[in-house]
Amino acid sequence: MMEEQVKIEQLDATVYTVPTETPESDGTIKWNSTTMVLVSATAGGKTGIGYTYTQQAAAMFILTKLKPLILGEDILENTRITERLIHECRNDGATGMVMMAISAVDVALWDLKARILELPLYRLLGALRDKILVYGSGGFTSYTDYQLRQQLAGWVEQGIKHVKMKIGRHPEQDLNRVRVAREAIGTDASLFTDANGAFTGKQACLCAAEMDAYHVSWLEEPVSSEDHRGLQFIRNHVPPRIRIAAGEYGHDLRYFKRLLDAGAVDVLQADATRCGGFTGFLQVASLCAAYEIPLSAHCAPALHLHAALAAPAFSIAEYFFDHVRIEHIFFEGCSPPVEGRLAADKTAPGIGLDFKVQDARAYQVFP
Repeated sequence: MMEEQVKIEQLDATVYTVPTETPESDGTIKWNSTTMVLVSATAGGKTGIGYTYTQQAAAMFILTKLKPLILGEDILENTRITERLIHECRNDGATGMVMMAISAVDVALWDLKARILELPLYRLLGALRDKILVYGSGGFTSYTDYQLRQQLAGWVEQGIKHVKMKIGRHPEQDLNRVRVAREAIGTDASLFTDANGAFTGKQACLCAAEMDAYHVSWLEEPVSSEDHRGLQFIRNHVPPRIRIAAGEYGHDLRYFKRLLDAGAVDVLQADATRCGGFTGFLQVASLCAAYEIPLSAHCAPALHLHAALAAPAFSIAEYFFDHVRIEHIFFEGCSPPVEGRLAADKTAPGIGLDFKVQDARAYQVFP
C-alpha cells in the first residue's frame, strides 16, 4: 500500500545551450541556438524530469525561489504544489520566465508522481486517445528554396501529412516560397504557414487571399497574439479554408479565455513549457472543450505527448524541427511518428523519457 505521504527530497535545475544546425529566422526574430532548462525532482527513490525553453535566469529562480517551497511537500499532491507556486510568485509576476520556470517544475512533478505510481503518465491523467496527430514544423525564412523543399518533402516522405513553414520576413517573397513548398509536398499534404506576428491585419488578409491558390489551410499568428481585434478581423476576412491559430505565448488561463471570448482563433495553441506545465495545459484543454475550439500543442513534442493523449478538444501537435533535434540528443525514449502520429510507450513510467547525462554534458552551461 502507498504511504500516506511521499515527500519531495531534492529539486535541481540545469541549463543546456544547443547551437542550431544553421542560422534560423522567422517573420520577426533570428536565432542561432536554443537554451533548455531541465528540472529534476526526487522522492521515494524515483526522479522525475521536466523542461522548458528559456534563459538561464529561470534556473536560478527555480533554485532560489521555487525549491524552498517544494522540498518536503507531498508529491501525490502535485497540483496543489503548482497552485501554491503560482500564488507565492504573485510579486514576481506569474507570467513570462517565472511561469516558464513553474511549468518545468510542474512537468517534473507529474513525471515523478507517475514514476512513483509506476504508471505511464497518460494512464494517470486518463487517456482519451491512443495517438496524437503531428505536423512537421520548420521552413524557416532563412532557408533557401532547396532547404525548404528538402525539409518539407522529407516530412511527407516520413508519413507526416501536415507541414508548416515560416513567412513574413520578406513578404514580397512569401508567395513564391509557398509555391515552392506546395510543389515539394504535392497535392495530398496540408500546408500550414506561420507569420509570428509579422503582418498588419490588411497585409495578412491579402497574403491569405494569395496563398489560397496553393491550398494553404493554416495561418498562425498573422498579427501578434496580443492583438485580439486584429486576429478576429483576419479570421473573418480570410478564405474559409484557412484557419487562424494563435496562443503559443499564453501563460495563464485568463490569457486563453480572452482569445476565445474575442472569437480570435479557429485553433487555440498552448505550450506546456509556458502555461503552467501539464496542470495548466489540461486546464486550457478543458476551456477549449467548453468553447468548442480545437487545441494544438506548441513545440516540445516529446514533452507534450502524454498530456495531449489525455487533453479534451485536442487536435494536433507541433513536431518542431529544433526541439525534435534537441529531444533526441538529450533523451532516451523519443519515438518518431508513425504515419504522422506519435504514440506513447505503454511500458515506460512517467513521460517515458530518460535523460542522457553524458551526451548532454557537452552542452551544459549551468551550473
